[in-house]
Amino acid sequence: MERVHRLSYAVDAAAPAGTLYTLVADTTPWPLFLADTVHTERLDFDGLTERYLHWAGAEGEPRASLWRRNLDAGRRRVDFREERPEAPVTASSGSWRVERLAPGWSRLLLEQDLTVAEVPGAQRVLDAAAARGRAAADGLRAVAERWRGLDGRLVSFEESVRIQGPAEPVQTFLYEAGSWPGRVAHVTGAEVAEHRPGVQRVRLANRDADGSPYPTDEVRVCFPAAGRIVFKRLRPHPLLAAHSGEWSVEPDPAGVTVVCRHDVLLDGRKTERVADADPARARRYVRELLGRESRAVLDAAQEYAGEPVRALRSV
Repeated sequence: MERVHRLSYAVDAAAPAGTLYTLVADTTPWPLFLADTVHTERLDFDGLTERYLHWAGAEGEPRASLWRRNLDAGRRRVDFREERPEAPVTASSGSWRVERLAPGWSRLLLEQDLTVAEVPGAQRVLDAAAARGRAAADGLRAVAERWRGLDGRLVSFEESVRIQGPAEPVQTFLYEAGSWPGRVAHVTGAEVAEHRPGVQRVRLANRDADGSPYPTDEVRVCFPAAGRIVFKRLRPHPLLAAHSGEWSVEPDPAGVTVVCRHDVLLDGRKTERVADADPARARRYVRELLGRESRAVLDAAQEYAGEPVRALRSV
């Protein structure tokens, strides 16, 4: 036996309708904007229709879901459907709509239809879906209302290193973050939990450039066959409001290129203390800080990958 349940939620935002629609339509930065979203990955997009994977979950336990969406910018509407919902949900679809209320004011409406098998625990599934919808709408509203300074607080960059050797030891080093203390300069402690294969909770004790300690707590989703690890820090560096990114190992006949990408949202109130309210200076400061840390991991990975070679030569 199944029942169809309609969930709906609406929030008003002190932001232009076009700004709010843009945040709904582009899922790429959602890990920086939505607390439960760890990673999004677009699979197909023709300008009107897209398919994307969405890794999200509370308490650092993300699960993947596959979605198809139809985007209508003229009507400021996005229709969506989950392609393979998880039991007891048998169908999930709905829409996001943005309405202009007045100059500088808009309304975001979320409607979702869930077909759920009538089994024990079905109500908990509905309650969780409703909570996720409310959190997503509230999160997008909060970002939209700070849209004037948003571009200045977003920073994306990459660090990379070239290694003349196989990919496997590099991937092993990046995967086994528990081995980083003593190898990576700024990491003084590590705690790694992996309750499901490929999904890690990593807590690191770090030392800042001035020697002061700071902890980070992140979720990592690992794709060993593709040489990728995507991450989101649930507890980022103190200067950041949000931080996500990816480690990737790209092999070729001559060796591998190891890349670390960072996407961050600055905490404007805290960066003022180190940048005298200068957004450009704040971006440079954070870029240098995270770049230095990722280079330390990359250098350690390069050294780790070379260890078998040095040991063989010393025999």
